[in-house]
Amino acid sequence: MAEEVKLFGKWASPFSRRIEVALKLKGVEYEFIEEDVFNKSPALLNYNPVHKKVPVLVHNGKPIAESLVIMEYIDETWKHNPILPVDPFEKAMARFWAKFIDDKFWAIWPAAKKAMISGGEKEREEGVEEAQQHLKVLETQLKEKKFFGGERLGFVEITASLIVCIVVAQGALGVEILTQDKFPALHELTQKFADDDVFKQCVPPREKHSAYFKALWGALAASK
Repeated sequence: MAEEVKLFGKWASPFSRRIEVALKLKGVEYEFIEEDVFNKSPALLNYNPVHKKVPVLVHNGKPIAESLVIMEYIDETWKHNPILPVDPFEKAMARFWAKFIDDKFWAIWPAAKKAMISGGEKEREEGVEEAQQHLKVLETQLKEKKFFGGERLGFVEITASLIVCIVVAQGALGVEILTQDKFPALHELTQKFADDDVFKQCVPPREKHSAYFKALWGALAASK
């Protein structure tokens, strides 16, 4: 019997994109079900009654929520083309840094929001500085790690693909946060995503992505 694999996600969500990349790296066929995050479907609410958000992977009727958890499930279910290291210590370190990246992203988000929707120049500059302080921690801690050296994307790299959103958003809104001169290692990683054949299949067209962020940040600014 053929396996049933469904992914409830949002095309612009970097968390949904993580799962798409992992599935494509594994060569797993799946159905992508686009969700309206402002009008969530009964199916999504049924499959993820705790957090009520995307992404949710449904494998043969069994739902798994939270992107890092889903990626580990994918790696353990489809053993070929592993995205996590085999060595227990290296696997533990990959999990640690993935969690570290997630935590830092949610610290960067309010600062980036402040930088991108503030009307005053001083407040905007403060937001840029706050966001860059968090990015400096990522740059310092991750540039010496070896997770980013392989030919294929791995668990930590897929997790770190969140930074693509910062690059696209800052380009769309004319704000410089993640710059090559200040963050060479992170900038190099964004280039690796841009060059990766699998990742390119999952990321939306740049114009569509930019338009989304302009609309998103415009709505946030209007609601202040």
